[in-house]
Amino acid sequence: MTALSQETVSATRTAAGIPFILKKAFLSALVALVLFSLMIGIRTEAGPDGQLTYWTRFGELASIVGIVFGGSILIELARQWIGPIGAEKLVPPAVHRGMSILGNYLAPALLIFTLLVPVIFYNQRYILDLAILVLTYVMLGWGLNVVVGLAGLLDLGYVAFYAVGAYSYALLATNFGWSFWICLPLAGILAAMWGVMLGFPVLRLRGDYLAIVTLAFGEIIRLVIINWQSLTGGPNGVTGIPRPTLFGIPLDNSDDGLAAKLGIEYSPTHRIVFLFYLILALALLTNWVTIRLRRLPIGRAWEALREDEVACRALGINTTTTKLTAFATGALFGGFAGAFFATRQGFISPESFTFQESALVLAIVVLGGMGSQLGVALAALAMIGGFELFRGLEIYRMLVFGWAMVLIMIWRPRGLIGHRAPTVYLKKAQAISSDLVKEGHG
Repeated sequence: MTALSQETVSATRTAAGIPFILKKAFLSALVALVLFSLMIGIRTEAGPDGQLTYWTRFGELASIVGIVFGGSILIELARQWIGPIGAEKLVPPAVHRGMSILGNYLAPALLIFTLLVPVIFYNQRYILDLAILVLTYVMLGWGLNVVVGLAGLLDLGYVAFYAVGAYSYALLATNFGWSFWICLPLAGILAAMWGVMLGFPVLRLRGDYLAIVTLAFGEIIRLVIINWQSLTGGPNGVTGIPRPTLFGIPLDNSDDGLAAKLGIEYSPTHRIVFLFYLILALALLTNWVTIRLRRLPIGRAWEALREDEVACRALGINTTTTKLTAFATGALFGGFAGAFFATRQGFISPESFTFQESALVLAIVVLGGMGSQLGVALAALAMIGGFELFRGLEIYRMLVFGWAMVLIMIWRPRGLIGHRAPTVYLKKAQAISSDLVKEGHG
């Protein structure tokens, strides 16, 4: 009798909510129609004579709108029939414990697999190049994580420090003939100096205003690179950037090359493997320095600034020094990554340092979980690898990838591994002496 009553109530509730369900589904379909009409319904392209040509795909547009309409109805019906369900009902406690245990071994397993990538995929140049690209964005994400994730400063112009590092190495190496190992720290120091220069004008800014200024700073750097042609080469960029060497030994096919000295057959893959381990070492250095800084007073000051700047200032923390050190540290690692990018490509131009790069790195930090080192690495692997995974979808690749990101952010609003665990905390509870409290034993 009770089950029958519950079924009757559910049926009554569904019948009463049919107009609401249809109204919401209609609105969702209308929004989908407006959003996708120009993305899918109408396509434009420059014709052979330079005129704009277009063609329509109303059938595909109608299919997507119909899917949105039907999906909205099914979701609302499921909500009324099933009702709210907590995460503990969807995922059993045993699965939670298993995932916690697995999480403890995830980072070491990823590190071991990364170290073995050149061994496993030695003859697959595409995978090695993709792995180098992923590690580059992992390093950029960890660098921006200092500014955004730890200090809570929204930076939309992080690509400026990336560009400063790349052009610093390119100009020093091509004009003065300095080696990569000399130019690498100089590129990082110059980028850090620009980070301090950015920090001073934005000391009083927070939130959206800070984001707008940092965005403008990134565009200023890009425009300076384009227009200062006598120094940067302008739109033509810088060519002939020297490759890195292994303790002064070049990785080429010459008699002084590494292969000749070791008495082995030369292969172009040797340089790719060397670049892979080089960016891996730089990324691990970034991770180690960031973790160490979090445990120092400056790291705790960053976290306090992120949580509440007013309370941070009230506690006597120098917010000026805290912000400047955050910008300088993040810019330092961005400069290192830029120097590596320049030596890997052998050619750089302003087109490589647009706002899209800053948005991509920021998306990696937010998607992974602000303040989480492992989350940033997983997000970089998912985003950069995801672009390649969906490459076969052509024009639908960005649409599918965008939907995947939206769903992930709905499921995990704080990122894949979103947590704000304190750096310093008591491992066990301590009793307060009765001499210190009026009520007796604490």
